[in-house]
Amino acid sequence: MPPRIGRQFTDWTPGGTDEGLGVVDFSIVPHLDYPGWASNTSESARRWAEDIGGPAYAMDDQTAISVVDGSVEVVSEGSWHRFAHKTEARR
Repeated sequence: MPPRIGRQFTDWTPGGTDEGLGVVDFSIVPHLDYPGWASNTSESARRWAEDIGGPAYAMDDQTAISVVDGSVEVVSEGSWHRFAHKTEARR
């Protein structure tokens, strides 16, 4: 659904692209801080978001994103982070 997923999530398609469908204008990294997954920490999500080139969310398994008519809402009982793209931060 996102425009990009990030190269670190493309090990199933070596040398391929990290492009998604672009249905939404943000990217996500799921399973934030999942027990036993050292690569899904908040810090690694921040580094991923710096490389993704657009707005992005990192969210745990208690979080969902609702998009209705272009309006994005985070629904959560857990933890999540929104990473603004550099152009958004300058506004």
